[in-house]
Amino acid sequence: MEHARPLPEYLVRRYHGWKATTFAENRSWYHRLAEDGQRPRTMVISCCDSRVHVTSIFGAEQGEFFIHRNIANLVPPYAPDTDHHGTSAAVEYAISSLHVSNLVVLGHSGCGGVRACYDMCSGHAPELDANTSFIGRWMDILRPGFERLPTGQADSDRIDRLEKEAVIVSLENLMTFPFVKKAVEADDLSLHGLWNDISSGGLECVDGKTGAFAAI
Repeated sequence: MEHARPLPEYLVRRYHGWKATTFAENRSWYHRLAEDGQRPRTMVISCCDSRVHVTSIFGAEQGEFFIHRNIANLVPPYAPDTDHHGTSAAVEYAISSLHVSNLVVLGHSGCGGVRACYDMCSGHAPELDANTSFIGRWMDILRPGFERLPTGQADSDRIDRLEKEAVIVSLENLMTFPFVKKAVEADDLSLHGLWNDISSGGLECVDGKTGAFAAI
C-alpha cells in the first residue's frame, strides 16, 4: 500500500470537529445505530455528483436512507452473470435484506454523465465508444432513453429531457429484477422517480402512467 497517503489536514480537522460536537451530542443515538443495525425505510439511487446532497434535500438523519450513488443514477437491467454488479447488489440487499418500502431514483440538472451519453450517442464523443471506456459502457444503459428523445429540438432541451429519461430507464430496469417486481406487485415496495433542479432547488416527480414530470 505504498501509494496510500495520510488524510489531508482539512479533513482531519473536520473529523475532529464532528467528533467533538455532532457525535458527542448524540452519542447514545450512534451507539443505538451500532448495536441495533440499520432499518431504513427508503433506498435512494442518486448520482455521484457532489452537488446532489440527498440527506440535506430530505432532511434525513443517519440511519434513515440506504443510499447508492453511481454515474447518472442509472440502474442496469437484471443480468445475473459472473460480472461485477455493484448497483444490482445494492438493490438486492435493500429489497431482500433490508426490506425497504420505498425506492427512489433521483436525477438532477447539469448531469455530466447524461451529457456524456448524449455526446456519445450523437457521434461527438468517439472515445466513449471504445470498449476500454468504463463511462461509455456504463452510459450504454441510457441509450434506450436517447432513442426516445424527440427530434427537432435544441441540444440543450434534448439533454434536459435525457436527464429525466435516465430516471425513467432506471425505473423500467428495476422492474426487470424478479425480487423488485414481486415486492411491487405485493404492494410491499413503491418505486419513485425524481429530478432535482440544483439551481432553483426544485424537485419534480414522474407520473408512472404518462412519463411526465411535475413539480412537488
